[in-house]
Amino acid sequence: MLKNLQNHINKNLAFLNESKILIAISGGIDSVVLTHLCHQLKLNIALAHCNFHLRGEESNGDEESVKQLAEQLGLEVFVQNFDTENYAKTNKQSIQIAARELRYNWFEDLANQLEFDYILTAHHADDNLETFLINFTRGTGLEGLTGIPEVNTIFVRPLLPFSSEAIEHYAKVNTIAWRDDRSNASTKYVRNKLRHNLIPILKEINPSLLQSFQTTLSNLNDTTDLVKDSVDNLLSKAIVSQDDDKTVFKISEFKSLRNPKAYLFEVFKDYGFTEWNDVLNLLDAESGKQLFSATYRLIKNREHLLLSEINNETEENILISKEEKQIESPFGLLFFDEADAIFGKRTEVIYVDADTLEYPLILRKWEDGDFFHPLGMSGKKKISKYLKDEKLSLLDKEQVWVLCSNNAIVWVVNRRADNRFKVTENTKNILKITLQ
Repeated sequence: MLKNLQNHINKNLAFLNESKILIAISGGIDSVVLTHLCHQLKLNIALAHCNFHLRGEESNGDEESVKQLAEQLGLEVFVQNFDTENYAKTNKQSIQIAARELRYNWFEDLANQLEFDYILTAHHADDNLETFLINFTRGTGLEGLTGIPEVNTIFVRPLLPFSSEAIEHYAKVNTIAWRDDRSNASTKYVRNKLRHNLIPILKEINPSLLQSFQTTLSNLNDTTDLVKDSVDNLLSKAIVSQDDDKTVFKISEFKSLRNPKAYLFEVFKDYGFTEWNDVLNLLDAESGKQLFSATYRLIKNREHLLLSEINNETEENILISKEEKQIESPFGLLFFDEADAIFGKRTEVIYVDADTLEYPLILRKWEDGDFFHPLGMSGKKKISKYLKDEKLSLLDKEQVWVLCSNNAIVWVVNRRADNRFKVTENTKNILKITLQ
């Protein structure tokens, strides 16, 4: 196994030979064998152990065994103690999720602080099979069936090609001591149920199950690459624009595909959407129809889909005194300057009769029921109707602000001024308001 691992590292993970490495070690057989193998290969390693205090003295025994191994091999060891049950309760998480979050956060912090290049974990081929079956059972897309990645940012799993049987054989032949976690024998958790009840039956049916599984994974990963290329090609044609606020997609590009639903899944799966028939129906829905995930929303806007992150922050009104010459707003800087005359017409600049204003001016988001008297038109018009006529999307409408004087709208900012405050031949003082 040592030679096979060396060949695997030299061929696929050669960067480990020149790296400063942290090994995540529990004291169990997998991580202990990984430590021995890396030590034999003379990699530059240190150990990191989490004591979650979930198994009483057994947890402390695990910690002590890791310290003894570090001393035996002459390795530096880092130990972190966690009140896992309290953390899980505070964050309303299961013990498993809490422990995972705690250890991975600590590993990353430790690596950053002490400048470790990579963190090794001891996941092996059987873990990969179990993860595949868990995802398959719960329902997943193609990515959920492609296994645990061997390299994921700074986390590396060099034992993925090796079976638990091979690891145990190496440990016994080399008289390596390890700690047994009794909870691994329990079928309380889904992973353990699969490990103890289902997988042995599958191995009876196919004694070469792991090899067959590795072949299947390789094929699925090849298919994933094809899908990614196809989706990238679609996005190059479908994305009309993209900025910090939203991404705009051309609906016709999705509708021209043989299976639009499959592509919608690949494009929007990372944004929390789950009801894919609803997403598909959005292509033919009325303009303004919305779908929500926990963090994003998808909006039908005429011939486009708009993807935007949900912003739960409420924008406060801004009061502007007569003395202020510059104010900062969520959409830019507003400048207030005296002017002698009107120069040109631009949507980001208005000229008003300064004597018609009542202070403080109020800058706020527009609201239902707001109306104004558009400059150059007779009579009044609801802001909602004006924005509809301007063919603004729902997202763009939500970003419209108005400048008010005593409840009367002076300016639909960056769009149109109000007729009631315009400069006339009787105007004595002109105020120029500029958005930058």
